[in-house]
Amino acid sequence: MSAPKPRAALFDMDRTLVRKETASLYVRYLRDIGEASTFDLLKTFYWVGQYTLGLLDAEGMAEKALAPLSGTPESTLVTRCEDWFGKYVERHVADAGRRAVKRHKAAGDVCAIVTGATKYAARPLAQRLEIEHVVGTELEIDARGLFTGRAERPLCLGVGKVRRAEALAERLGFVLEESTFYSDSVTDVPLLERVAEPIAVNPDPRLERLARQRGWRIERW
Repeated sequence: MSAPKPRAALFDMDRTLVRKETASLYVRYLRDIGEASTFDLLKTFYWVGQYTLGLLDAEGMAEKALAPLSGTPESTLVTRCEDWFGKYVERHVADAGRRAVKRHKAAGDVCAIVTGATKYAARPLAQRLEIEHVVGTELEIDARGLFTGRAERPLCLGVGKVRRAEALAERLGFVLEESTFYSDSVTDVPLLERVAEPIAVNPDPRLERLARQRGWRIERW
């Protein structure tokens, strides 16, 4: 008789485990250390607004946003994200999110952050919450350990997020259709529709309407 498959709890990061949207927090950090301008911050606010409204060309935005990383060592981004997280993000981690992670871990569930952000941005949060697995947008690295300024496809957004979550499920032996997924964004509907327990956390207006129509649980973190 085969052992039962583990259950999984998947957590989005921005506006879910973290009450803020982290891309603008990161550009604010870069501005404060002299690596970005106020114009860069305003541009990021615009992209975030477009994303929230479902109008963003994600592929095009990623191309523009990642181009400045070309030639940067991977170790530099790891160090920056650790510094940024402690100074700009950690205060915004939702207490209710911390409790939800603890509940799932106590129940023996596999816990993972599944986010459109990069693993470099999400790993400090995963470490603080003792979440072992991170699924995010992957960045290309050349043979010298330098970023190319491009992202690997698919981006961890929409259907791409489902594909990356499927790969994690296959590797760890859980089933998406028996899992829980917490998210704030209507762009995550493809993955919310795949899991057994979709939970809308601090949902944007379109996700809140859909969640009410479908009887999905809504939580405020």
